[in-house]
Amino acid sequence: MKKISYFVKSFLLLILTETLQIAYCSCPFHHGPVSLPTKQNKNAPIDCSRKIETCPETNYRSYDGSCNNLLNPSLGTPETTYGRLLPPNYGDGISSPTLAVSGKELPNARKVSLNVYPDVEIQDPLWTLITMQYGQFISHDTSLLLNNAELDCCNADAKSEFCYSIEISDSDPIFSKYGVDCIPLSRTITDKDRNCSDKKTAEQLTSVNHFLDLSLVYGNSDDANEELRDSDKKKLKSLNINEEEFLPFDPDGSCAGEDDEPCFLSGDSRVNQNVQLTGIHTIFLREHNRLAQELSVLNPKWDDERIFQEARKICIAVHQYISYYEWLPIIIGSDKLYESNILYNTTGFVNDYDSTVNPSIFNEHATAAFRFFHTSIAGYLYFYDESRVIYGVTRISDHWFRPTALINFFDDLTRSLVTQPQLFSDAYHDKEITKDWARQPNASVGQDLKTICISRGRDHGMASYNDFREFCGLPRARSFDDFRDVMSLTDVIKLTLLYEIPDDVELTVGGSLETILPTALTGPTFQCILTKQFYQIRKGDRFWFENSGPTGFTLDQLNEIRKASIARLICDNTKTIEKIQARAFEQISLENVLVSCKELPSIDLTLWCEDG
Repeated sequence: MKKISYFVKSFLLLILTETLQIAYCSCPFHHGPVSLPTKQNKNAPIDCSRKIETCPETNYRSYDGSCNNLLNPSLGTPETTYGRLLPPNYGDGISSPTLAVSGKELPNARKVSLNVYPDVEIQDPLWTLITMQYGQFISHDTSLLLNNAELDCCNADAKSEFCYSIEISDSDPIFSKYGVDCIPLSRTITDKDRNCSDKKTAEQLTSVNHFLDLSLVYGNSDDANEELRDSDKKKLKSLNINEEEFLPFDPDGSCAGEDDEPCFLSGDSRVNQNVQLTGIHTIFLREHNRLAQELSVLNPKWDDERIFQEARKICIAVHQYISYYEWLPIIIGSDKLYESNILYNTTGFVNDYDSTVNPSIFNEHATAAFRFFHTSIAGYLYFYDESRVIYGVTRISDHWFRPTALINFFDDLTRSLVTQPQLFSDAYHDKEITKDWARQPNASVGQDLKTICISRGRDHGMASYNDFREFCGLPRARSFDDFRDVMSLTDVIKLTLLYEIPDDVELTVGGSLETILPTALTGPTFQCILTKQFYQIRKGDRFWFENSGPTGFTLDQLNEIRKASIARLICDNTKTIEKIQARAFEQISLENVLVSCKELPSIDLTLWCEDG
């Protein structure tokens, strides 16, 4: 074990001698995501004039995404604006939150959440929890709102222009019982807030790079990556506990305000949000270090930096392959992916990088469409042994920002991800995220994530759901009844009771109420937005793993990468998981039985051998 403080040693002794309190009962299934503040000072000025004059000649990505596009080297870097598919709909036409067409306030966001997103548990008949959780992992890799996280928007700073908190009614059936009268929300920082734009309308800024590049594991800057590197520089820092690697503890403090529980450190500040998310971070940490070790044996003449970058390059390629070829067909549908030229049936290179394609994340994607998986969050996690027998359960809200339960239960919680069903993709949302989101330890209640999402859409001036229906090829609704082409009558009635006219219905709300398509997990409007986004992420990435040349792989190496799977990734990076279904996003069934990990294809790293 690495040299660590007396405080950390004492904590480790405690968790290794005591077990997590687990309720032995048969309880419903449920889990949780969203953006959280990063550590940096959000009031720090952004250098609007920052220009990248020259790009180094390198076969490896930068950490911040700079020089991916050689014609516009700052494209896709942190502290740049989100893209837009449709013009914004600000209340004042410039930057204030969206209003109804009449000029009145839109319905209270908490009221909308209460009426539109009831807590009804329906399990998905096909997909496992890791389907939802990998979606959050992709989301965190590509987007993080830049905001004034230090503001106290329900109290001292409530009148600040950067606050947009949600009022809670005295008649609220849940929060009023606990004396909660406000959900704090600070506005996302825009280019206009930093005097970085001459445009009329404001555009929100992201604090991470826009590429699908595992920056949430490796960091979004050289300095962040340096903090994550081990002393020998070829591996990522880790803690070794009981002969297993875990993320290092964050030296900057504890999680959830608890002095006795440390945070883990990774390339993204949200790593500690929930134990499933922390688990995937841990798997990629282990995968990098496993690859680095094997590459160093195969290539003893490589220096540490070469070993690190080659292991990173393979990890990113595995992540991109799993995301696009295993995960995305479930979400968008295989036919749509091939029809839209997001994927190709080929055993060769794709080689269709286009420097004119902007890979930046769309505001509508990050703020609305890519939050579709909130409906699939399960509020309870089950503990499974290797026989896939449930022996206990825990609430996810007991572990918001308290992820160290992983140390004793890593493999069991990982089995949960690939065994337990996610919840069905519908309008229903578990109360663990509509009542207990971000609940502090020992608190009786938390916040409502869906209320926050609705308000965030208004903060960003999203164009309306009706605008996006039309943009995506559906007929524009002239009456609420016109929504019935993609919504249930029950949900349409709910909208009529909340909004004045169809044009007031928000993208976040309307898109989430659409009946999912037969071969996808979203309705047509969100599918449309996701399709456009994932096309641009791939097409505008010069370092995409399927492109040839010095930034890519040889054809033989590429076809080894194509053997990757989420199942194999888990097998290679857990201690006691010896069996898993080959299609791990899909539940165990007669068509997807448990097999030995040894039977799964694996990447032959000897194809990376250059020394003999």
